Amino acid sequence: MTSPRLTHLNDKGEAHIVDIGDKAVTRRRAVAQARLSGQAETIATILEGGLKKGDALATARIAGIMAAKKTADLIPLCHPIPLTHVSVDIKADGEASLLILASAETTGQTGVEMEALLAASTAALTLYDMAKAIDRAMVVSDLCLVEKSGGKSGDFVRTS
Repeated sequence: MTSPRLTHLNDKGEAHIVDIGDKAVTRRRAVAQARLSGQAETIATILEGGLKKGDALATARIAGIMAAKKTADLIPLCHPIPLTHVSVDIKADGEASLLILASAETTGQTGVEMEALLAASTAALTLYDMAKAIDRAMVVSDLCLVEKSGGKSGDFVRTS
């Protein structure tokens, strides 16, 4: 027996990839966020490009984009989809944290929420990796879908 909310279960209750063959092709977009918090000095060093490993912001952006393109390889039951655009923006959020916003877009039969979430989390983890030598106590948090548009389930905008 399947739950109407758990669409990745078949009639036997087993996980399977959802058949999207009958879904309409629409423009779909999703934005996700993650946060990296650490010592104020660490965040300043990242923003100033002062890490020994190089430009952490550029590396994290590329890592996020690359991760979005590999979502179907990393997350079971995700459809491989052609992405038309992916962006990763990183900005200071106070003195002791960075906010990572990732957006993913496609024109297709299924959404790009997982691609945006994977891009945001991978960018945050890349920043952590590049700065861990100076601050192992950093925290990656607040990974969530911020908004989505397009598709059968309609639009979503996080209000909190």
